[in-house]
Amino acid sequence: MAGCGPGCCCCCCRERESRTPEELTILGETHEEEDEILPRKDYESLDYDRCINDPYLEVLESMDNKKAQRYEAVKWVMVFAIGVCTGLVGLFVDFFVRLFTQLKFRVVQSSVEECTEKGCLALSLLELLGFNLTFVFLASLLVLIQPVAAGSGIPEIKCYLNGVKVPGVVRLRTVVCKAMGVLFSVAGGLFVGKEGPMIHSGAVVGAGLPQFQSISLRKIQFNFPYFRSDRDKRDFVSAGAAAGVAAAFGAPIGGTLFSLEEGSSFWNQGLTWKVLFCSMAATFTLNFFRSGIQFGSWGSFQLPGLLNFGEFKCSESDKKCHLWTAVDLGFFILMGIVGGLLGATFNCLNKRLAKYRMRNVHPKPKLVRVLESLLVSLTTTVVVFVASMVLGECRQMSSNSQSGNNTLTLQEDVNSSVKTFFCPNETYNDMATLFFNPQESAILQLFHQDGTFSPVTLSLFFLLYFLLSCWTYGISVPSGLFVPSLLCGAAFGRLVANLLKSYIGLDHIYSGTFALIGAAAFLGGVVRMTISLTVILIESTNEITYGLPIMITLMVAKWTGDFFNKGIYDIHVNLRGVPLLEWETEVEMDKLRASDIMEPNLTYVYPHTRIQSLVSILRTTVHHAFPVVTENRGNEREFMKGNQLISNNIKFKKSSILTRAGEQRKRSQSMKSYPSSELRNMCDEHIATEEPPEKEDLLQQMLERRYTPYPNLYPDQSPSEEWTMEERFRPLTFHGLILRSQLVTLLVRGVCYSESQSSASQPRLSHAEMSEDYPRYPDIHDLDLTLLNPRMIVDVTPYMNPSPFAVSPNTHVSQVFNLFRTMGLRHLPVVNAVGEIVGIITRHNLTHEFLQARLRQHYQTI
Repeated sequence: MAGCGPGCCCCCCRERESRTPEELTILGETHEEEDEILPRKDYESLDYDRCINDPYLEVLESMDNKKAQRYEAVKWVMVFAIGVCTGLVGLFVDFFVRLFTQLKFRVVQSSVEECTEKGCLALSLLELLGFNLTFVFLASLLVLIQPVAAGSGIPEIKCYLNGVKVPGVVRLRTVVCKAMGVLFSVAGGLFVGKEGPMIHSGAVVGAGLPQFQSISLRKIQFNFPYFRSDRDKRDFVSAGAAAGVAAAFGAPIGGTLFSLEEGSSFWNQGLTWKVLFCSMAATFTLNFFRSGIQFGSWGSFQLPGLLNFGEFKCSESDKKCHLWTAVDLGFFILMGIVGGLLGATFNCLNKRLAKYRMRNVHPKPKLVRVLESLLVSLTTTVVVFVASMVLGECRQMSSNSQSGNNTLTLQEDVNSSVKTFFCPNETYNDMATLFFNPQESAILQLFHQDGTFSPVTLSLFFLLYFLLSCWTYGISVPSGLFVPSLLCGAAFGRLVANLLKSYIGLDHIYSGTFALIGAAAFLGGVVRMTISLTVILIESTNEITYGLPIMITLMVAKWTGDFFNKGIYDIHVNLRGVPLLEWETEVEMDKLRASDIMEPNLTYVYPHTRIQSLVSILRTTVHHAFPVVTENRGNEREFMKGNQLISNNIKFKKSSILTRAGEQRKRSQSMKSYPSSELRNMCDEHIATEEPPEKEDLLQQMLERRYTPYPNLYPDQSPSEEWTMEERFRPLTFHGLILRSQLVTLLVRGVCYSESQSSASQPRLSHAEMSEDYPRYPDIHDLDLTLLNPRMIVDVTPYMNPSPFAVSPNTHVSQVFNLFRTMGLRHLPVVNAVGEIVGIITRHNLTHEFLQARLRQHYQTI
């Protein structure tokens, strides 16, 4: 029994069908004073737990050491292929971004140089607008094709790794629209990065490549029976996300830690090694091809990632220069505090913008979203052009006195990217140098340019970039946030260095170090990452001595920002109403027990159930798993007499009297619409029959079968309102869980037997046949079941999970939460001391909002 499916919000959507469920949640489901969005119930959970049923055991029995080694070898090959493909996706994006950006800047820069003398700068602005608006328009169109491709994709992948299935997030169409859209977004001059979408792209590659199938390519089918479960898919998505980080920053270790820290609620030693191997494959694949294409030296690895910070090194002529000293740590801590405050401000503004979009932009026609993207592009282009031409200052070009081939090459690259708009020889326009370059080049300017940037220029650049990047993140284009945050923070850090040199007289400090710490402080204040971001920045700088200051700065920035709000990705997850599980619960939640948070109203099936009952259950409920139970006649009398061991569950069962009776009415109505005249006649007879002798005969038949392994072989008569309390609430002995997908598969393949036969005559399905339709099992409402005899019986016992994880009603919530999260569960039955199921716990029952509501009820009861 999982959280409600897509059908849950039908009633809400009928009133305002133009609004998405997230918007309805914000506009109608919450009070104005409430800041948090309640989690929605229509997100499905992934099931990381293995279903150890008979088909699975048959596979284990047939698997010897050679088969196990072959399976493990195939998994390693898949991990390597995911890394290589992710690196190639990064190469594709980087190549075309560089191509389009160079073309745009070359045309516009030559136009500016000509129009400076002729006085036709308006023509140059129109040329820049033409390039940017065209690229952004194409990016917006791609998002219209696949809406989930908008944004960075990190919140969606974080949800997936946490165990929530976000619709369409790992489809082939998504990665195509994402990769092509982000190159147009970046080339269009928007303040976005391509590194965040690389993480999403890698995750999609990890999800799709081992499946050898895609809904977008239905005609291409491969007979590849491996990795057909949520467990394997989540492992590969973890590897793909890590490979995306590794390709973006050239940081394979940081990618592995990112997948561990930001997303995965599960982990094991074998997965760690595979994820690291995948990240290495992505890094060196991208490095190999980029080095060969740009430098022509195939086989040399000179460009490890899409974003490279270069080598931090003091000039040999400055003997007093040090990268950083112990005294500088005090300034770094203060910068971390300021970075946390700036990040909290950024997140607060962006959250308000996101809510505004959900109220006023998303409900309108899709063309409005495109127009919003074009408006942002128009404003950004005009601000960049005017600021570069009007607000810049001419600064003296520094002479390079450093030695070393790598340092000289880096310094040449930095000097070649300076812009001299309206400035005489040997000087450069500092504002144009930051605005009229790709973002990666601007970061290198702030990290390594020996020439000074005016404090006024840095302040204006920071303010404009802060506001425009905050406005941009969330529009309907693929967009990353890492690079804009790094660039904004680098400007802040370089401003601090300039002020310390000018007003305090600390001439020995290295400006590049302060720019790096500023970038880390602001990025940490926005995303609130610590471990993985520290390693990513260390690997990007290739300077291990920066480990301590970066780690301290990120920790301080996170602590400061957490006083005010959550990280930007967590905010967008909450706005979508995704039931994300945190790392642990609050201490006060241990005042609650499993019985306080479980769902006591159960929809259950018997071990041997008629097809008519299964179809009715599947059509009238939206649950994704059902307990398999039998009525425990042995404990029935003690239960009603008040035996303490049994009757302590009566409070759990009384609350579901009306719910079960209503459920039976719904089943009966569904049976009437079942496409079989035999079943309709049977239902009519069942409703019209009120003679007690028939009921007594039926009960006698049930009692006679109590000694069989699974009693109630033919449960034609389910509990109804006419039954007494004793008849309605017989204790239900729990035998296992069966998934909705498994029941649908059994019905589609006709797995059943007749009354005159033994259950041994029922056809048996293999594990491969049960998982053949993964991950898109048929919908019960789309199936033509007219050929099925509704009186036939299905034995579900070979296919159910007979030993799922379960907890006692008295288990503390913290124990329930840790078991559910760490084991990646989807359903957690609550079973009492005598094996009776009294409730079930799903992800929705463990969300922070649900636990807070139950805690308030607990206090009111006290």
